[in-house]
Amino acid sequence: MKFSAQMPQHKLAPLLAEWFDSELGQELIEHERALAEQVLPTLFGYHLLQVGYDCRQTLFETSPVSRKVMLIPAMQLGAGPFTILAEHEELPVLNNEVDVVILHHALDFATNPHQVLREAARVLRPGGHLVSFSFNPASYWGLRRLTRRRVPPMWSGHFIRLGRLHDWLSLLEMTELKTRSACHHLPLKSPKWRQRLRWFEKLSQRVPMHSGATMMVLARKDVVGMTPIKPEWRRRRILSMPVPEPKPTARG
Repeated sequence: MKFSAQMPQHKLAPLLAEWFDSELGQELIEHERALAEQVLPTLFGYHLLQVGYDCRQTLFETSPVSRKVMLIPAMQLGAGPFTILAEHEELPVLNNEVDVVILHHALDFATNPHQVLREAARVLRPGGHLVSFSFNPASYWGLRRLTRRRVPPMWSGHFIRLGRLHDWLSLLEMTELKTRSACHHLPLKSPKWRQRLRWFEKLSQRVPMHSGATMMVLARKDVVGMTPIKPEWRRRRILSMPVPEPKPTARG
């Protein structure tokens, strides 16, 4: 299936960062951090990679993984030393090397979200875990996107259905372990009106389905016949993340 065209990632990143700084964006981030705290403490390993657009919106604070790396499409103020600049469709990481991959709305704004998911599955080791955060089309936010003009950056995202995401995970030999949603309030800028319409939030929380604005999917990479082992590092790297080394040239 073809998806709507998206802005180049290096241009989209500052717009999304500005939206995350808004009051509505910060409320969404708080809900996503709460979801992450439910699963990340139980996921162990040596390397964690978060793929997103804003280096400040880290979701891995509660993770016990020792080496945590952020990947963003362009340099930003506040980026830490363990930051990789790269496109989400082409992760500069070796195959089967990462224990936990977090996709923070990387599927929502990708030109080819299936390719982003394929890259995440490629770098995960057998038995590694994927934690994907994306906007939920079966929510008040999804309805707002359908009924009004899709103004970038927020409302121009794909809002991928959960069923489609499950199909993609199955094709990539990944098993969905848990799905959660959060942030059930209406997508209103005014905090006063959001407070007045809290009964919408309480009503949607009682619905026996995933109806929150943000959706978290936890999946495990299952590959038959492969046993994960601890990697053996032979040299010191600037970043604590196994990245491909350049091929030797004819001149040596």
